[in-house]
Amino acid sequence: MPPKAKVTKDMILNAVLEITRETGFETVNARSIADRLRCSTRPVFTCYENMGELKREFLAFAFEYYERYTAEYGRTANAEPCLILPLSYIEFAKRETFLFRLLFISDMELDMKAKNDFYREIGNEEKARAFSEMIGVETERGKEIFADLFFYAHGIAVLAATGKLSLERRETENMLLHVLRAWTAFRDGGEDGNKPVFD
Repeated sequence: MPPKAKVTKDMILNAVLEITRETGFETVNARSIADRLRCSTRPVFTCYENMGELKREFLAFAFEYYERYTAEYGRTANAEPCLILPLSYIEFAKRETFLFRLLFISDMELDMKAKNDFYREIGNEEKARAFSEMIGVETERGKEIFADLFFYAHGIAVLAATGKLSLERRETENMLLHVLRAWTAFRDGGEDGNKPVFD
C-alpha cells in the first residue's frame, strides 16, 4: 500500500482559503480543514501548535491573495490609474465578501487615533506617493487626498460586503471621480472655480 500523501502547511492554508471564501472564517476549525483535505485532524496540529497560530499565518496568506487580486485587477480594468486601488478594494468586497470581512472589518490591524495613523500601516506611504504622482500634486497634499479617498472607498466597500449597497462598477467609478475632483478643485481654488488638478 502506498504511503499517504503528507499534508503540508500550504495545503492547509489553501483549504482554509477555500472554506473562508465559501462560508466565512467562522466555519474554519480543525475538523472542517480535515474534512476538506480528507485526512484526520492530526496533520493540522502537527503543522500548527494551535488554531491561533494557524489564524495568524492565514491572515498573511489571505492578504497575499488580496494583493494578487488587486494586481490582476490593475492589469485588466479599464479605469483611471489613480482609481485602480480603491476600485479593486470595492470589487474585492463585492466578489470576495467573506475574505473582505475577515481582512478589512473583523481583523483589520489598522488602529487609528488620528487620521495620519493611516500611514503607520506598511505600504500606505508608498502607495500615496505613487498616487500623488498620478494626480500631479506634491506628496504631502497627495497623502491627505489619498487617505480621504481610502476612507470613502472603505465605506462603500463595507456597505457592499454587508449587502447594504449594490452598484455597478461604472457607478462606483463615477462616485470616486466626483469626490476626487471635488477635493482637488476645493484644495486648488475653493469656490472661485479654479480648474481641478486632473480632468
